[in-house]
Amino acid sequence: MKTVYHTTFTRIGENARESLAENMVILFREGAPEDIEAFCFIHRHGETVGELRAGGAMILGDRTFPITAVGAVATQNLRELGHITVRFDGAGQAEFPGSVHVAGLIPSDIAIGSELTIQA
Repeated sequence: MKTVYHTTFTRIGENARESLAENMVILFREGAPEDIEAFCFIHRHGETVGELRAGGAMILGDRTFPITAVGAVATQNLRELGHITVRFDGAGQAEFPGSVHVAGLIPSDIAIGSELTIQA
């Protein structure tokens, strides 16, 4: 597998951790609109090389999560806005166009400085 995207979390919106209780993580690049940033895990925007796809992997910190489904605009949103919603439900079909679904238990927290890598 090759790395499609790599980034580091730099800030956590004041309400972002609430999404963990709903088995999802909302990612957005630095410079997100203030009202959106409050609900997001903010990261340093990196280059997207290739396409996100089911069968790939998302590595968050030291844990690897198989990607089970990718919404129709998830790659474009990541490339242009640094924005995707990761759902930890193992679904075989994306619920929303900007969603990426992975298998595995959601982390209890994501710390500033944690790294995220997506491979395909």
